[in-house]
Amino acid sequence: MAQAVPVDRAPRLDGTLNDPLWQSAKSITDFRQREPKEGEPATEKTEVRILYTRHAVYFGIHCYDSSASRIVATELRRDVSQDLDDHFEILINSNHDRRGGYVFEINPLGTQSDGLIVEEQSGSEGTDFDSGWDGVWVSEARITRDGWTATIEVPFSTLNFTKSKDVIWGLNFKRFIRRKNEEDLWAAYRRTYGIAKVSEAGELTGITDIGSGRLFVVKPYGLTQYDKRTGQNAAFPLTGGLDVKYGIRSNVVLNLTGNTDFSATDVDQQQFNLTPFPIFIPEKRQFFLENAGIFNFDMGGQDKLFFSRQIGIDSVTGNQVPINGGGRLTGTLGRLQFGVMDVDTRSSGPNPYANYAVARLKESLWGGSYIGVMGIDKRSGNVQDSFNQTGGIDTRLIFFKDWFVDAHIAGTQSPGSSSGNSDIGASLSYRSNWVDGKFERRKIGPNFNPEVGFIERIDSNETYGDLTFKVRPRITGVRELQFEGFILHAPDTHGVVQTQEWQGTFRAEFHNGAYTDDDIADVFTQRITTPLHIYKNVFIPNGLYHFARHQITYGSGQDRRLTYNFFERFGGYYGGTLNEFRVRVNYRPTAKFSISASETWDRFRLPLPNGIFSVVLASLQGNYSFTRFLTFTSLIQVDTSNTQAVSANVRLRYNYRPDSDLYIIYNVGTQFASIAPANPPQVRETRFAVKWTYSFAP
Repeated sequence: MAQAVPVDRAPRLDGTLNDPLWQSAKSITDFRQREPKEGEPATEKTEVRILYTRHAVYFGIHCYDSSASRIVATELRRDVSQDLDDHFEILINSNHDRRGGYVFEINPLGTQSDGLIVEEQSGSEGTDFDSGWDGVWVSEARITRDGWTATIEVPFSTLNFTKSKDVIWGLNFKRFIRRKNEEDLWAAYRRTYGIAKVSEAGELTGITDIGSGRLFVVKPYGLTQYDKRTGQNAAFPLTGGLDVKYGIRSNVVLNLTGNTDFSATDVDQQQFNLTPFPIFIPEKRQFFLENAGIFNFDMGGQDKLFFSRQIGIDSVTGNQVPINGGGRLTGTLGRLQFGVMDVDTRSSGPNPYANYAVARLKESLWGGSYIGVMGIDKRSGNVQDSFNQTGGIDTRLIFFKDWFVDAHIAGTQSPGSSSGNSDIGASLSYRSNWVDGKFERRKIGPNFNPEVGFIERIDSNETYGDLTFKVRPRITGVRELQFEGFILHAPDTHGVVQTQEWQGTFRAEFHNGAYTDDDIADVFTQRITTPLHIYKNVFIPNGLYHFARHQITYGSGQDRRLTYNFFERFGGYYGGTLNEFRVRVNYRPTAKFSISASETWDRFRLPLPNGIFSVVLASLQGNYSFTRFLTFTSLIQVDTSNTQAVSANVRLRYNYRPDSDLYIIYNVGTQFASIAPANPPQVRETRFAVKWTYSFAP
């Protein structure tokens, strides 16, 4: 248990602990390893001190290091992954419901990243938290002769925290030492836990008699741009909009948006789809990322009952569909977690106007378990598809901390829909330090059609089994070896074989963060029922195909300024052969400058007319940070499967005050990639934009 100490004034927030106020707080020092040696004391000492005033809580952090010259600190850009740096994370579960919380992350340069944990779920890309949430807080850090120090201020209004008496928070800390690939936590240091395991976090007491911390943020924007799309006249819009956040109560937040703009959102990496299924591309737009975990309804694999990229982006062309406005209400009432969202889009090209209403409820049970319901209603101006309704019930039940039962049932309704519009599935999983296992059964009807969701395949009766053994041998430099095997059998609902796959994989993780991931065998059976468009005028004909592939992957140690990884997959492919080679190189010579280059080279030999060809995807990204608050990024991409192969995105961002930015953006190509199968052609645009945002509390 930690204790916060009241002070009359804020301590100096200069990245040092020289202010005498810090000495009035008792230090927290009991950090233990999660990696590499679970439960053992951390190899380097860490101290945390906590103060508070009527309006904010303050953390003073001292990360001692016996080799301070080897501290890794290379990232100055806000909300960019700090996995390649030393860093420190703070988890605050301010309502003490042991289900989720805010995470504040800082590296030795003072660079910020933040996000949310919802229902003890980590981020979508293997991160500790969902980085879609942005809070207003202050941080500074300094590298010293004996390690690095940091000071952090988190206003109570950022936490939407209004309770002032007998306060108990859930609290946890994580320190990561890059050169040792060591992860130290104050609580929840079991290897199967981590900082996302909020129910195992420690507690903070002592906060009392504080002022109102109600959240109320108004953020208008202004935008001027030149926009020219293929086949259309150039446009010169001058527009603006508004975002509002308001804390109705400490556990309930209302978000409103009007004339929503996503011109400053990162562009997607170019995709080349080798499968007959749609591609899952994670959401990047800020309005939909914030509190996204509340609306999560997983159905196995990457399938989701609600997928926000279906709103405001044409799933085939990738074109933006203008959003008139929307609202979102999220929060918790006792054990009930809820989210309600409504978004309205304008008619644009082939996309008619539409309205999307989403409601989600989750009732918390024991130890991370829950039962929930979800409803989605889409109404559109398409006469032949005027509505689409989706509903579902799901649950996660956790037994003995390591056994997980997940189950769901969902259905859809559309004009003219009949039977076969349901999706029913259940799985049993086990996780431990030495073995992971999963068995899943799922049946998806041929008419199941969640238009605001993501489904890889329909008309499928799936059986899936996966078993992974993990060992930690006493071999110099080796941290863990893994041996995995899985099998997927997915005929259609009439028993006709559609997809089968079995795979055997060997993995090794090394102490310096290097890894290898090798598929000894990956054997496919796949039925093509509609000719599959692969490249220009090349179509794979209908039929049942059997082929096997193999894979070799290696990633270099992550503690160097130069890192790289490569991937080679080779073998059969729909009656012919396919070799896939991918390489990525990152170089960070200074904290201000970084550059990365990647290439994918796919070499096809198919027994078809024009079936011998290659496709190259390449990218070159450069980043320069003048300071933590002024950054420049550029991305050039090449896709030889497209007749206009080169695209570019250049962005200058000036964060002139907390949560307020000036952007200058130039883009040629597409901002958002298509998620549709068969690699449909995309509409290119040339766009130059200047966007200004200003965030304030009325």
